[in-house]
Amino acid sequence: MRRVMLALALALAPACSRDGATDHMQRARDAIFEKRPEEALVEYRKALDSLRMDESAPAQVIKARALKGAADVYWLELRKVKEAVSVYKELITQCPESPEALEGRVVLAELLRMHFRDLRGAIDQLTAALARNPPQSAELHYQVAKLYFELQDYQQCVLESRKLVERFATSAFVDDAIYLQAQALHMQALKAEPGSPEIPRFRQEASRTYADLITRFPDSELTPHAVFETGKLKAESGDNEKAIETWVQALKTHPEPATVQDAIARARRRIAATTPEEVGSRASAFARPPPPPPATPSRPWAARPRKPGAITATDACPPFLPPSPLGEGRGEGLPTRIPIAPVCPGR
Repeated sequence: MRRVMLALALALAPACSRDGATDHMQRARDAIFEKRPEEALVEYRKALDSLRMDESAPAQVIKARALKGAADVYWLELRKVKEAVSVYKELITQCPESPEALEGRVVLAELLRMHFRDLRGAIDQLTAALARNPPQSAELHYQVAKLYFELQDYQQCVLESRKLVERFATSAFVDDAIYLQAQALHMQALKAEPGSPEIPRFRQEASRTYADLITRFPDSELTPHAVFETGKLKAESGDNEKAIETWVQALKTHPEPATVQDAIARARRRIAATTPEEVGSRASAFARPPPPPPATPSRPWAARPRKPGAITATDACPPFLPPSPLGEGRGEGLPTRIPIAPVCPGR
């Protein structure tokens, strides 16, 4: 009889423990509603302790919910990021196939990106979530592409963006993915070595991608930005006139017209700085050239070396003396004879 009672007790123990865990879960939810997060954590922990020896499928469901609830309390109610990350990881480890683990991976990826700058870790979590083919796959794929952009892995960002466009052609994230792809191509052009033949190719691909966005999604909020970025590509290629034309079109719908006007002003200053002032001037076009300056007579003797003992023109010609004032000389009241200066070369 004792054996029968013992076997019956062992058989009923898991059910009793699940009932106790369910009660603790309800108390935890009530505590959260009443803004008592610390008490809710205690109840979640009691629920987990009561299921420690229970490996049944219903027990695994309650475990996943308790761990997810505790992690959410740490993050959403108490803002304790480290503790939240630890519990989310525990959830993923103990209940990897549960829906709560899928949600936990998404939240964990955001925490790793925002608070720890662990971009690679965030990509790993989102990639694992995508392997489960969740309903929000397009959004998660876009998040992965953005993380590669933040890592400055622009080539992988382009690949991930193209995958999204191909696999989720009807998704609301297609225009975002196309714009991100064009930006990554643009950054590849900017990061390339100066003079590299890859720069024109990246610019052309980026321009085509922006044009694809403008054509396919004319009403997208990203379209004005795509037009503006197209103008930047033209300006970087040296075609400031085309850049200005493109930016004038962007002014019609761009949410920040001051930014566009500033870009136009800079392009005009570059054009003015590289254009001579006389180009385009009517007065300069019909003005006669100024007369040439008078020729300076050459003096070849000035450069000749003086021979020892030779008498130069300056030695042979005495300096010219001005006339003496009246009243001086041999005749009183008569002017003195004005000497004639000899003609010398160079005078």
